[in-house]
Amino acid sequence: MKITSVTEFRNRLSEYLAAVANGEEAEVRKRAMPLARVVPIRRAGGNRTVLGCGEGSVVVKSDLTAPMMLDADWEMSGDERR
Repeated sequence: MKITSVTEFRNRLSEYLAAVANGEEAEVRKRAMPLARVVPIRRAGGNRTVLGCGEGSVVVKSDLTAPMMLDADWEMSGDERR
């Protein structure tokens, strides 16, 4: 763990953030008293979804291209569809 003062941390922020990105921790002190600790964020594992893993899990029971409304219902709505 790197220990630094507030002034040094501010002046060399890019260097400290690069070290944190590589897995190191940095402790910032003000007048020799610990003030903050900068730690790397643990990244979640990548997306583990397998393409095609749901194949065969859906059953289509009707024609997906057929109209959802009957012709009689269209006539009731006032829209002439013929």
